[in-house]
Amino acid sequence: MLDNVARRWALLVDTHDHALIEFVGTQLVSVVFFWTLATTFLLLDTYLPEFSARHKLQDPGNSPSRYDVIACLRVVAQNQLMGTAALAGALYLSGKPGPFSFSPALPTWTELGRDLALCVLLREVLFYYSHRALHHRFVYAKVHKLHHRFTAPIALAAQYAHPIEHFVANIAPIAIPPQMLRVHIVTMWTFVALELVTATVVHSGYDFFAGVARMHDLHHEAFNVNFGSIGLLDRLHGTWSRKTPTRAAIKARVD
Repeated sequence: MLDNVARRWALLVDTHDHALIEFVGTQLVSVVFFWTLATTFLLLDTYLPEFSARHKLQDPGNSPSRYDVIACLRVVAQNQLMGTAALAGALYLSGKPGPFSFSPALPTWTELGRDLALCVLLREVLFYYSHRALHHRFVYAKVHKLHHRFTAPIALAAQYAHPIEHFVANIAPIAIPPQMLRVHIVTMWTFVALELVTATVVHSGYDFFAGVARMHDLHHEAFNVNFGSIGLLDRLHGTWSRKTPTRAAIKARVD
């Protein structure tokens, strides 16, 4: 099977424009690994309410209303359209694909694992500090407060953000590492897929996957903990927490 995939990939690279491959592939990754997963989580509330309530990290009464979900959907769709337009514009203006390898040979498992690990570490640095900057009192009210509208987040809210935040904290920390490292385009897509799944799951509000959503759920409750994605820099800077915030702590957070 892998040999067949490798042959098809080599044929695709040899017969199609690389910029077009990058654009179409990136859009497909977004649809499959964000929209499909986010929609699945969303449908749990509607079609399996009892199952959903049993696995909610917060009281189901804190869940957003139908109006909130529709508003979220509108903002997320706008953000994704802007991201798509930005990528299309960059590819059109440059007349060439990004600084990725389009080798007819697929990356080896060793190369894939190494480059993914480096991308994850670089993404953690970029996301942690951009996220903390968004919590600065001069920035929060005008930009980041929109994302924190969901104190009990839902999967779709992973990209519910002000356009500035979407580019600075959502797109840039994911787009920059694979470009810096000039990884294989397939590695780039794998990294993007991994990050989209992670962001969707940690915003889901459910205790699935060994409770990995709990850390970011606490961020939405307490506001000033768990800024990063993998916890590395949170531990370094003393912002890591596993504790449910007290009512007083929640009330004291910046609004």
